[in-house]
Amino acid sequence: MSNPVNIALVGMGWWGQKMLAVLQAAPADIRVVRAVEPNLETVRELCASKGVALSADYADALNDPAVEAVVLATPHSMHTAQIAAAVAAGKHVFCEKPLALTKAEAERSVALCHAAGLVLGMGHERRFEPPVADLLAMADAGTLGRIHQIEANFSHDKFLSLARDNWRLKADQAPAGGMTATGIHLLDLSVRLLGAAESVLCICEQLSSDLPQGDTVAAFVKFKGGGTSYVSASLANPFMSRFTVYGSKGWIDIRDKAHVEAPDGWIVTSAMAGGPIVTREIGKAEPVKDNLVAFARAVRGGDAYPVTGEHLVNNIALLEAVFRSATSGRIETVA
Repeated sequence: MSNPVNIALVGMGWWGQKMLAVLQAAPADIRVVRAVEPNLETVRELCASKGVALSADYADALNDPAVEAVVLATPHSMHTAQIAAAVAAGKHVFCEKPLALTKAEAERSVALCHAAGLVLGMGHERRFEPPVADLLAMADAGTLGRIHQIEANFSHDKFLSLARDNWRLKADQAPAGGMTATGIHLLDLSVRLLGAAESVLCICEQLSSDLPQGDTVAAFVKFKGGGTSYVSASLANPFMSRFTVYGSKGWIDIRDKAHVEAPDGWIVTSAMAGGPIVTREIGKAEPVKDNLVAFARAVRGGDAYPVTGEHLVNNIALLEAVFRSATSGRIETVA
C-alpha cells in the first residue's frame, strides 16, 4: 500500500511502545504521526528519536487533521468514551483488548463505528499468528469437521513486578485475574470458532501471589450451537500459551515458543482422522504488526477487517458473564 494511514498512538505504556516499535517495519501501510501520553517524561525521548509529535491530551490527536485513525492502548474502562470521541471526530479506531467491560458498551461502540462508516480494529493479534490463521481457515473449510471442544491457556508472570495500584490490577479495570489481560484472546478465538456463548462457570483464585484480583482463573464455556471451551490463565507462573481445537475429523494443538511481545515461533502438533500425529515448527512472525496492517488496509478500502462487529459483541457478552460468575461462583447465562 503506497498511501500509509496516519495514526495517533494513544497510551504509550508497555504495549503502546511495543506497537510503535513494530510499526517501524510497516512504513508502506501505517505512519505514526502523533503519540498521546499523560506522563510525558516517560516517552519524550523515545518519541523525539522517532520523529513523532507527543502531547498529553487526547483531544490533540482528535483535532489533528493529519491523524486519520487512533490506536487506543489505554485502560479498558476508557475505551467506550474514547471511541465515541474518535467517531465524532471522524477518525477510524483500533482498540486494544478488551473492547469494553460490558456487552452494552461493546454494542454501542460497534454501532457508532458502523453508522459512521469507520473501521473498528481490535487488538486480537492471536488471530494473526500464522498457525492460528491456518487453523481458522481449516475450520472454516470444514477440514476439522464438527468442532467439539477447545482447550486453551495463556499465562505469564509479567504483572508480578507491577505496582499494586497499577490500572492493570484494579477491580474496575481488570476483574477476574488474567481474563482481561490474556484470557480475552482465548475467549475471542472460542467465539470465532463456536459462535455465541450460552453460559459460563468461572473460578478465580489468589493462590501464590498478592495480586489483588487473583492470579489464577479458569472458565468453562458452553456455546449456543453446541461445543465447549475451557480457558485458563495465570498471572503468577512462567509463560505458557496453548490453543487446542478438537474436531470430528482432526485436532490441532498450537504452542507459542515465547510471548507475543517478542515472538519466537510456534510448535504445532496435529492429527487428522486415520492419520498419524504430526509435530512441526513454525518460524517467527510479528502478529501485532500484521493485525495493524490489516486494519490500515481496511481503512484504505482493501479486504474487510476480519474481526467482525458480531465477534466483538459476542466476545464481550461472554466476558461480562465471566466476571459475574467469578463473583457468584455459579454458572451464569451469557446475555
